[in-house]
Amino acid sequence: MIEIFLKTLPFFLIIGLGYGAGRMRFFPEEATAWLTRFVFYFALSAMLFRFSANLSLGEIYDTGFVLAYLCGTAAIYLLATAITLLRGRGIEEAAVEAQCAVIGNVGFLGVPMLVLLLGEQAIGPVMLVLAVDLIVFGSLIVILITGSRDGRVSLGVLRTVGLGLLKNPMIVSIAVGLSWAALQIPIPDPLNEFVSILGAAATPGALFAIGASLASKSAERLTTAGWLSFCKLVLHPAAVAVAALVLFEVERYAAGVMIAAASLPVAGNVYILAQHYGVAPHRVSATILISTALSIFTVSAVIAWIG
Repeated sequence: MIEIFLKTLPFFLIIGLGYGAGRMRFFPEEATAWLTRFVFYFALSAMLFRFSANLSLGEIYDTGFVLAYLCGTAAIYLLATAITLLRGRGIEEAAVEAQCAVIGNVGFLGVPMLVLLLGEQAIGPVMLVLAVDLIVFGSLIVILITGSRDGRVSLGVLRTVGLGLLKNPMIVSIAVGLSWAALQIPIPDPLNEFVSILGAAATPGALFAIGASLASKSAERLTTAGWLSFCKLVLHPAAVAVAALVLFEVERYAAGVMIAAASLPVAGNVYILAQHYGVAPHRVSATILISTALSIFTVSAVIAWIG
């Protein structure tokens, strides 16, 4: 446990460095926004392209893996939704809180950290988790909130969701990389060096951006934020573990990567959606802050356990 904690600590120290820079206003919110954009559209996309271009769809896709992750995640999603509705909140708040309970920071934290800690063979399972989060649950929150406001789910909403997926650089870079691999075209050395150098900026850039963005988050509404953090850091990986190891008997290594990905703290894009729709942004902000702080210990514990 101590050995794993010491291995994960440098990642969280970079997050802490970004947080300190943000709190001291040395790195203001505007700078954080631009750094996040650079990582999202360029560095992380280059990393994902390089990873996927060296794999095949057969190496990544596994029906049992997808079903296990979907079932485990859906169980916690429904639990968080039910608890929110029992508190007398509406569908919109339930959709946002459920998103907090299951959507981890796989893109910015999981891809660089889990691949370094668990080995390059973790690339496929991590990207599959990322794809399910983006395609299934990323679409679901938009459909629920918009459908609740309009009273129905229109074709316009589905079109918006589809276009959003097509414009997401993480989805695009994975799809382009897999297509490149399917065509069995060797990556030219200059292109390979280019995406390697650019992709290398993803890990420190993403971690620093996570920390700097946390500097503007507030720790209000601690009871609800604490409950949602418990869902994300404890219940979500536990449910995924049961689904992967008991219900679907996923191959052990892939199951371990899936469980580790499920243990990650709440993703920052949940706050962006909550702020965009005007639904409980302060609650989401507090959940991201608390879950990220606690994940220093919980993620280490989960990785030590799967090891």
